[in-house]
Amino acid sequence: METNSTKENVKEETHRPLKVDQSFKYEVLKMPDGETLKTCFQCGTCTSSCPIARITDSYRPNQIIRMVQLGLRERMLPSKTLWLCAACFTCVDRCPQDVEVQSVLRVLKNLAVKEGYVPAVFKELGSNILETGSAYKVSELRISERKGLGLPVLPKTNTEDVKRLAEMTGFNSLIKGERKNE
Repeated sequence: METNSTKENVKEETHRPLKVDQSFKYEVLKMPDGETLKTCFQCGTCTSSCPIARITDSYRPNQIIRMVQLGLRERMLPSKTLWLCAACFTCVDRCPQDVEVQSVLRVLKNLAVKEGYVPAVFKELGSNILETGSAYKVSELRISERKGLGLPVLPKTNTEDVKRLAEMTGFNSLIKGERKNE
């Protein structure tokens, strides 16, 4: 059941004026693989070809591209929608203007990460890598099942090297940083 305060919050959010950052599209255009952004004329082929767009109404690659062209940085970079791309390159294969849609999305994700917008699921995977050397923690039950099947013991990862590399690249700060986008 929605309360009046919930409805008011939704109303405020949906009626908040959009802030336009004229430099945003130029920033994307200057980055490697972002330059094809300028050739998109919004035909919608990327969206009509996208397997993710078929299963969710929230993911529309052409709308993402358009928002970047319009300079809607504050709307795009914190958005979880960026992270829905399956990187199947169907949009790229079918684009009549040769827009590297998936590559532009990668540029946007990199900018989002730079600004601290990392979805919680990726922070968790990163934490697992720092802790165990693997993206997923292997449960004790799974280890015991492997032993029962006569499978070899999983190799240990040198997590000290992983941690040192994470520190050198700034990966640690991304994973441990403030959660802006969960």
